[in-house]
Amino acid sequence: MKNRSAECNGHSSIRPKDRVGAFRYIRAEERWEWSDAVAQIHGYEPGTVQRTTALVLSHKHPDDASKVAALIDAMAGQGQPFSSRHRIIDAAGRTRTVLVVGEQLRDDAGEVIGTEGFYVDLSDLGQDPSVDAAIADFTAHRSQIEQAKGILMAVYGVPAEHAFDILVWRSQETNTKLRTLVAQIIDDFTAHLEMPVSIRERVDHLLLTAHKRVSEQRLAEHASE
Repeated sequence: MKNRSAECNGHSSIRPKDRVGAFRYIRAEERWEWSDAVAQIHGYEPGTVQRTTALVLSHKHPDDASKVAALIDAMAGQGQPFSSRHRIIDAAGRTRTVLVVGEQLRDDAGEVIGTEGFYVDLSDLGQDPSVDAAIADFTAHRSQIEQAKGILMAVYGVPAEHAFDILVWRSQETNTKLRTLVAQIIDDFTAHLEMPVSIRERVDHLLLTAHKRVSEQRLAEHASE
């Protein structure tokens, strides 16, 4: 990582709205995905650095090295749920205290394929950091991501993972913060997209008969036992 100071020029401090961001780790591909906020927490301009396990480890604080190593092992190993409050050193050499929370990322078959979660930058929250407030802020953000993913899954017939990939791609391609883009997508698709009557009628039918298919599936499962 050469010329760290140049890479984060103009981003020596994190604005309040950038303190919380999402990440995802795909185990088979050893691939990391960061929201713009997580990139900035580490001191980088969004989209300017290749996100790897080595890069994540390079930002560990010497005194928290063992804790961060265990965190990486939990993510890269079994995708175990975790919560860790520790320090990192950003690209400008500034020490930041972060809260990292993760949970298992599963594919459509229920298999664990990695980890997803969020970072909270606690460095600039004042004398009495409100972790709960920061997490609540992310929770609201994350619920919107899930809404947007659901919209794309329904419209394009893609699984949740690919729907998220689309959101991240558009965020990076347009240099738009993920939370801002997601909020706009939700507004556009719910307030400005006219659904044909035939589609709406089909949706009505599926909604009103869903319980029947649940019962049928349960009967089939019991019969196979």
